[in-house]
Amino acid sequence: MGKKNKEKKENRTYIGGQAVLEGVMMRGKTAYATAVRDPEGNIQVESRRLNTSKGMKRVAKIPLVRGVVNFVSSLVTGSKILMRSAEVYGDEGEPSKFEKWCEDKLHLNIMSAVSFIATLLGVVLAVGLFIALPLWLSNLIFPDHLELGIGYNLAQGGIRLVIFILYIVAITAMKDIRRVFMYHGAEHKTITCFEKGMELTPENAKTCSRIHDRCGTTFLFLVMAISIVVFSVVNWLLKDTFIGIDNRVLRFLAQFGIKILFLPLVAGISYEVLKLLAKSQSKILLPIKAPGFALQKLTTREPSEDMLEVAIAAFKKVYEMDADPALPETDFTVSKSVKKYAEELKMIFAEQGIDGSDAEWLVSVKTGVPRSELASSDKMLVPSEVRALDVLAGERMGGRPLWYVLGSANFYGYEIKVDPRVLIPRPETEMLAEFAVKAAEDGGCVLDLCTGSGCIAVAVAKETQKLGKNVSVFASDISADALAVARENAEANGAAVTFVESDLLSGIKGKFDVIVSNPPYVKRGDLCTLQKEVKDHEPLSALDGGEDGLDFYRRIAKEAPKKLKKGGMLLLECGMGQAQEIVKLLQKFEYAMIMRDLEGVERYIRAVL
Repeated sequence: MGKKNKEKKENRTYIGGQAVLEGVMMRGKTAYATAVRDPEGNIQVESRRLNTSKGMKRVAKIPLVRGVVNFVSSLVTGSKILMRSAEVYGDEGEPSKFEKWCEDKLHLNIMSAVSFIATLLGVVLAVGLFIALPLWLSNLIFPDHLELGIGYNLAQGGIRLVIFILYIVAITAMKDIRRVFMYHGAEHKTITCFEKGMELTPENAKTCSRIHDRCGTTFLFLVMAISIVVFSVVNWLLKDTFIGIDNRVLRFLAQFGIKILFLPLVAGISYEVLKLLAKSQSKILLPIKAPGFALQKLTTREPSEDMLEVAIAAFKKVYEMDADPALPETDFTVSKSVKKYAEELKMIFAEQGIDGSDAEWLVSVKTGVPRSELASSDKMLVPSEVRALDVLAGERMGGRPLWYVLGSANFYGYEIKVDPRVLIPRPETEMLAEFAVKAAEDGGCVLDLCTGSGCIAVAVAKETQKLGKNVSVFASDISADALAVARENAEANGAAVTFVESDLLSGIKGKFDVIVSNPPYVKRGDLCTLQKEVKDHEPLSALDGGEDGLDFYRRIAKEAPKKLKKGGMLLLECGMGQAQEIVKLLQKFEYAMIMRDLEGVERYIRAVL
């Protein structure tokens, strides 16, 4: 028996809790943790450190005063956590012009203001229901000469208790409140399971009582009971003062004011009594505890095992944080609308110096919402979708190019897979592909030289097919890795392309009507000046064009005439300021002309043999 009592003493805990929307908050000495089951059925845990000032720590040691401080602190924190748990289920909506004005001009967080107002209204409602109303009803029932006696105060206490019970019964009719009461039961069972020295599992917690000594419901009953004693004494001391007030309204206001004035004292005494009662399991104290336990039957319900899992997750987290001060805080991943997520990501990217269009493309591609509709989309992202987007956004902020992050890029209307084995297709290359499609004749052969991701070859094969042209499309690259990606893209898009591994034209057999190429053309000395996303992630071998950037063009100019049919066409893309020099290399061609891109840059060369 002694061993059993010792074990119970060792497992007594200071951790307390509160039920929230679809979850439980557990509070320890240094931290609190809130566990919520999100819309997808996953348990999420958010934890925060309690940054208590030295002054508050000293106040927390003062009897009577600490009860009031803890009550107010729990009220404010509890209100915030209730609102925070609700966010897991959905967006709080688009801020109004007034909300934006408050944030911009007054530096006021509107959600914090709403939380404060909600807490204030809750206090006002409680004061009205449990102080003003019982006082008013008691004054109606008792004649003037008896209204300050013990019967008067007992009547107030009884009326207050009846109102409390009716209030609990009324709100229990709401489905969400019933579930909150079930989570309240889960909170109690979890704490009791730990205090009994049992392993924290839903199966073990289920066998435990949902009644607990330190419950807030018992505290409220003690407040009601102790208020009878306190106010009886106060009324007796101020009897002459109250009797001297002839006007019943003024007398009511005076009595009401006195009750408000002494309410902190009542709360402080109730807190100390609750702590003393909780320290002992003696049956002698059971009659004192019994009314509070009976009320807990109303404010708690038997939880399901999945609710117990949530409560246990919160308890374990706060227990770990109290044991390890270095343990970091954790955050909920809340549901958000596509619109809000895109807006937030653009702001985050802007702080990192990343163009806002990257945020728009990332959200658009991964959510399926057209980029033009992001600003008005109310489509909701569940937590797993938000987490997946967060991971991708983190990669982008780490310097990885957007299209590598997304895994594919759109080229000429086709989805092209890209990864570090190949260059990311540039928009200006679409015009080169367009020239090749127009140049390809029915029954002809087209070769995409230095194909990389295969984007040009895929576009030419698909577009000529749409035009009813029977064109044989070939694609070559020196990189076996690049060809593997190109083959995947051709297969994914249903494009008929024959791939050949070759160092430019050295391994190519046969002749072609059109050879199209976007070869490496960056000067070697300029590689280090490229954007970090390019030089640190894209394959340099697909960029390095030699000392002057023209190494590949010299070889193509020399080798292409042997692989082109008479009248065949060579289509090339080049870098800024290179077109004139490349044309000079094409001496074996009958003529060559330069074409500009949409920005007016000399970007393309068309040469006919």
